[in-house]
Amino acid sequence: MAIDIVNPYQVAVSQFDDAAERLGLSQAMRAILRKPKRELIVNFPVRMDNGDVEMFTGYRVQHNINRGPAKGGIRFSPEVSLDEVRALAMWMTWKCAVVAIPFGGAKGGVLCDPHKLSRAELERLARRYATEISILIGPNSDIPAPDMNTNPQIMAWMMDTFSMHQGYSVPAVITGKPLAIGGSEGRLEATARGIQFVTREAMIDLGMDPEESSVVIQGFGNVGGISARLLYELGCRIVALSDISGGVYNPDGIDVHQAMHYSREHGALRGLPNTQAVTNAELLTLPCDVLVPAALENQITEKNATRIKASLIVEAANGPTTPEADNILNDRGVTIVPDILANAGGVTVSYFEWVQDLQRFFWAEHEINDRLESIMTRAYRAVRNKAQQQETNLRMGAYLLAVTRVAEATEIRGVYP
Repeated sequence: MAIDIVNPYQVAVSQFDDAAERLGLSQAMRAILRKPKRELIVNFPVRMDNGDVEMFTGYRVQHNINRGPAKGGIRFSPEVSLDEVRALAMWMTWKCAVVAIPFGGAKGGVLCDPHKLSRAELERLARRYATEISILIGPNSDIPAPDMNTNPQIMAWMMDTFSMHQGYSVPAVITGKPLAIGGSEGRLEATARGIQFVTREAMIDLGMDPEESSVVIQGFGNVGGISARLLYELGCRIVALSDISGGVYNPDGIDVHQAMHYSREHGALRGLPNTQAVTNAELLTLPCDVLVPAALENQITEKNATRIKASLIVEAANGPTTPEADNILNDRGVTIVPDILANAGGVTVSYFEWVQDLQRFFWAEHEINDRLESIMTRAYRAVRNKAQQQETNLRMGAYLLAVTRVAEATEIRGVYP
């Protein structure tokens, strides 16, 4: 099947341009916010287990730091490109602004296939990359975090590398770390818990009773699996789930705790008792009230948007809906909670981790969850109010709110010198 190649940075700039046009931003402000502030490209050697030396290319892009230090994850992937990292950095700027946490946007990546590297090779690559970008990162300048194919252990190696250069421990330079070295309670569930909070708020707005609502969730990883459990505990009827092996469907409802246990035992959801098999493509068009795409980007397209039956879509994944599908769904009256709001729970608890590391004072998990709920519900209401004022959808409402906040900080600070 032919796939149209979409340049993510062009998409990100186009989204910004739409919001800037609506806001009537000046030419100068548009020029400043369209471009990343800094772009670092590094080429570095890593000694492999067999004694050979291979060269790797890495990136770190800071889009905007007018609201605070740069914040954004690091991904290891053979698909990483400079334009992808630019786009993700810009989206991080808007995501932090939507939830009103004092960070700018950044992103990093290394062009590699981590699944082909041994643990020792992965550690050497992570430490060397951290050394190369150490001229940018720091607890007051740029704070990385995990992203695709990176995890708390890799963050630990990077934090340790930075700390070795300083001569003392600097836990606040990285978030998403293990608890033993300054990680935060609640970080693992943070993105999914944010999904639960905004889904609940959107359902209230739409007059939907969770106990009478059916939910379909695409993706059963950290975000999708935990979202399924939390929405199930909220009272929703989870009628379909899926992972890389495909989907499972039961219109009467799936016991999510049983599904999680089955997935751990069998390594996949396929064959879950009392369910029928469906493909990941079929899953998206099943009858349901709420659809939560929590897997890959570009899942809802112009080809299937007319067949989506949900009246509420909550974007747990980044970019699961193409612009063309977005237009079709909006015309059909489907409510979409956009990714820059819906999945911002992760960066919010990363902010909490950074604050705790700086203070050397750590909060209990219930305090983390209470603060997260306060921030996510406040952000949802602010986006909803902006969308209503401007007579637009929640995605544009989120962009208008975020761009306004970043533009205001930029205007107040002025242009130096």
